[in-house]
Amino acid sequence: MGIFDRFRLKGRDQERGLDTKAMTGDGMSFSGLNDPALYEFIRGGTTSATASGVSVSAKTALKNTAVLRSVSLLSFSIGMLPLHLKDKVTKENAVHPVHQLLHRRPNAWQTAYEFRAVMQQRALTEGDAFALKVRSGRRIIQLVPLVNCKPTQNSDWSLSYTVTRKDGGKVTYSQDDILHLRYGLSDDGFTGLSLVKQAAEAIGLALSAERAAARMFSKGMIVDGVLRHPNQISPEVFERLKASMQEAEGAENAHKWKILEEGMDMTPFQAPGRDAQGLEQRQHQIEEIARVFGVPRPLLMMDETSWGSGIDVLGQFFVRYSLNPWFEAWQQAIERDLLTEAEADRYEAKFNAGGLLRGSMKDQADFFAKGLGSGGHQPWLHPDEPRAWMDLPQRHDLPEPMGAKKGASNEHSQTS
Repeated sequence: MGIFDRFRLKGRDQERGLDTKAMTGDGMSFSGLNDPALYEFIRGGTTSATASGVSVSAKTALKNTAVLRSVSLLSFSIGMLPLHLKDKVTKENAVHPVHQLLHRRPNAWQTAYEFRAVMQQRALTEGDAFALKVRSGRRIIQLVPLVNCKPTQNSDWSLSYTVTRKDGGKVTYSQDDILHLRYGLSDDGFTGLSLVKQAAEAIGLALSAERAAARMFSKGMIVDGVLRHPNQISPEVFERLKASMQEAEGAENAHKWKILEEGMDMTPFQAPGRDAQGLEQRQHQIEEIARVFGVPRPLLMMDETSWGSGIDVLGQFFVRYSLNPWFEAWQQAIERDLLTEAEADRYEAKFNAGGLLRGSMKDQADFFAKGLGSGGHQPWLHPDEPRAWMDLPQRHDLPEPMGAKKGASNEHSQTS
């Protein structure tokens, strides 16, 4: 059978009750010979073969809980944090169409949270995320996420983006039509490295360990001990023992004594060392995956963590070393692809990670008290500023602290 015999047309297979599938470890499905995913599979573009025997793609990698948690944690964080387009001088939110797209509604069917989370997920797993800029005149009115998009560099160093539609047709867009978010590391300078492909061996080993454990529970034998008889057991005793064993099944019968016959004894099994090694191997793979995605191990629910006062420090660590590089990637991609040169000189895109960086309520209270002049400190906050940070309305009956600069309230509240 030739390779093209394995990828029969979808309509003919459906008549026979079959799916068109590739001969891969996960059974990838293709709609037919003109499916763009088929050509990517033949070129090895979407899957990575590993020494563990598992073909790793963005789809199969997310079946591993550590990968799923890492990707969802980063994607959800990017999606939920406020993203504003601000005036660089006044620090106020810009009255600009791009601000509405980023902060509220990027297109007709997605919220800003959903759009950013999907783009971040694709950037993490595939290395790049693309969105088409839909215009009305010169104004950008929608951002539409794209799949099956391939960038190429032209002879004048500009980029072109070829999108393969579901029907197999291709559309080419110029660099001015695309918002391109990429992972910082790159082989060629204009496409990002896929973390899934770079960590394919670690992810494949984790998937193999999970499958081995699942096969053990589905097809393996799990026995707690053995009954020993000095001679040959009689049929009557054998039947009574079978009935006795069945009566002892279930958690409610745990640790009950068993009556043995004809000089029999019971020898319990010890947990084999390879079982403990299997658990250690799976824990090690979680650490490997956490290292790849830059997520602290405690946020992957590793059990050695002390969830005490260090949770605030852990959140700050996550923002500084896991999210900050992505903040910068988003902010600079927005200024490059969604703003003109004159607009980029005036406006800047900014994530507000203040909620994740705040300390405990006690730490915040001490900070606010000192800022308002408690303990003889020179006041540098207005009472409305802490209230704005805590999402409370302004109160006009509060006196302005001595020494506080006039107009500081507006400036600080905009930067919070």
